[in-house]
Amino acid sequence: MGIRVAHVATGNVGRLALTELISNPRFDLVGLCVSTPDKVGRDAGELAGLDAITGISAVDDLDALIAARPECIVYCAMGDTRLPEAMADVMRILAAGINVVGSSPGLLQYPWGVMPEKYIQRVEDAAQQGNSSLFISGVDPGFVNDLIPLALAGTCQRIEQVRCMEIHDYASYDGAEVMHYMGFARPLDEIPMLLQPGVLSIAWGTAIRQLAAGLGIEVDEITESYQREPAPEDFDIAVGHVAKGTLAVLQFEIRGMVDGHPAIVIEHVTRLRPDLRPDLPQPAAGGGSYRIQITGEPSYAVDIVPSSRFGDHNQAAISGAAGRIVNAIPAVIAAAPGIRTTLDLPFITGSGLYAREEVVTA
Repeated sequence: MGIRVAHVATGNVGRLALTELISNPRFDLVGLCVSTPDKVGRDAGELAGLDAITGISAVDDLDALIAARPECIVYCAMGDTRLPEAMADVMRILAAGINVVGSSPGLLQYPWGVMPEKYIQRVEDAAQQGNSSLFISGVDPGFVNDLIPLALAGTCQRIEQVRCMEIHDYASYDGAEVMHYMGFARPLDEIPMLLQPGVLSIAWGTAIRQLAAGLGIEVDEITESYQREPAPEDFDIAVGHVAKGTLAVLQFEIRGMVDGHPAIVIEHVTRLRPDLRPDLPQPAAGGGSYRIQITGEPSYAVDIVPSSRFGDHNQAAISGAAGRIVNAIPAVIAAAPGIRTTLDLPFITGSGLYAREEVVTA
């Protein structure tokens, strides 16, 4: 008998997480909750894109998942545009005595210094009530901003700056809500939600604060900046049409300042076409990569190039986000109650994942 798990949402991250929950014998799927009406009643294997019948039919009732009494719920519902609802969901699950791993709400990756203490305390109280634990992660913000740079930092004698970069072509990214949130294909006289004053610092503040805690430094302030480039002509991408003059390139930086020096920097360069803004940093290979730069002794420049047999760099990055949270399930179940982070979970090695042949589809 595997670990009893239930799952919420089958979007970009959720579908890939569900694939592992079904195919990995360490887990026993006991429930699936969705929000799209036409997914209700369909088998989990079908919604995961697998040639398998699980006998688990999707419902649209979170209470039904809680009633199934899983040891852990994998929560992948959208959190960026529905933060209050996502927070309420995870607190409800925790208070019921069920552990949570998930891709949202992103602010719970490392909320200290980012969220008001009263909201953090509500989550902690729910976890104490249920004797349960919570771990939220992603890619960026996520393991590219904590697990990998902190592993490299542990080999240094001195560190002046840690810079984490995402350099991606988003033309194939099939996430309309996120693209709208970032302002892509929208007129430049519109300021999207992500670029409203302070939002970048909140969204990536979790990454800045967690890196600072891991490095043992105190960030005085978080600053942000961005630049945008319009489309030179009309073209189409996965989520629709990009009209000439609308947003086609977005570059932004979030800086954790220590005594006036940018000690920690998160930088994104996101294009909708590879030929646009060639002066900005380019991916190490293919359509996208991540780059960790540590200035110190020694200094490092490490490129991470995700790839997948089932899609491009965007597919591969999302698969990494799903793998990170699902593989953390045993450690989160064993952890002390409360919000858990990369800093206090044990090193998760991928134990049990070795296989010579691909046995699932994604």
